[in-house]
Amino acid sequence: MERIKDNLNNNEKYENQHPELKKEDRFTSPASSLPLYELKMLQEYIHGENLQNLGSHLPHYKKQMMLLKFFKYKKNQLVEVFSRNGDEVIQTVGKVNIVGRNFVMLKTLFTRIWIPYHAIHSAKTPFGIPDLPGGHQHVIYDEELRRKLLTNFGDTVSSKEILKQQFFEESLDTNLKTWQGTRFAIYADKLMKGKVVKVLSEKIYIKSKKKQEISINKINYMKQGRFISFFQRLFSNPLKKKNGKMVRDY
Repeated sequence: MERIKDNLNNNEKYENQHPELKKEDRFTSPASSLPLYELKMLQEYIHGENLQNLGSHLPHYKKQMMLLKFFKYKKNQLVEVFSRNGDEVIQTVGKVNIVGRNFVMLKTLFTRIWIPYHAIHSAKTPFGIPDLPGGHQHVIYDEELRRKLLTNFGDTVSSKEILKQQFFEESLDTNLKTWQGTRFAIYADKLMKGKVVKVLSEKIYIKSKKKQEISINKINYMKQGRFISFFQRLFSNPLKKKNGKMVRDY
């Protein structure tokens, strides 16, 4: 009886000391003896230090890792990016839409812009824009979506762009495959304009008056009109048969 009383007293003491850990009618174990606000700040500091240490040991990948971290933190927020195309410096202000393994895609009201990391000189939050936390970026998982992810992960993720961005870091060539049949302005030291007709792992082919081949590693900047590309994708995607019905593959 005394042991039971001691356990009850310990439980009451634990509840009074850690009310923030209560979840429904149960309590989770604390991750640390520190208060949660202090633990959160410490974790962010540790993650930053680990990234710096990793970058110092992998100097060739440091820029890519830092930009990847920066743009993920700024997802769906405005950023100002300075990039280079030969001797030209291009200043771009847009909202971070897609954060890839080796590129970022920004959106403005009328334009989509792809910038490979190797071409980026600097990136920051525009002056006068508040530096917001990235907590609003998370996808809300309802029970139906959770079930689909557990039972049919591949088809579920590939069918929704927001889920692909959440689970995978696309490379530039992989992302461009979804934009075949649309027109781009491509900066690869010189400016070229045309419709992307084929995308390979190292090259893309565009067609204007004649067919041209461009090495993906030489691309410094790409942009296209959002509204024009919508109709180009609409009419360039073939009809596919799903569940007995003809639907467009977007």
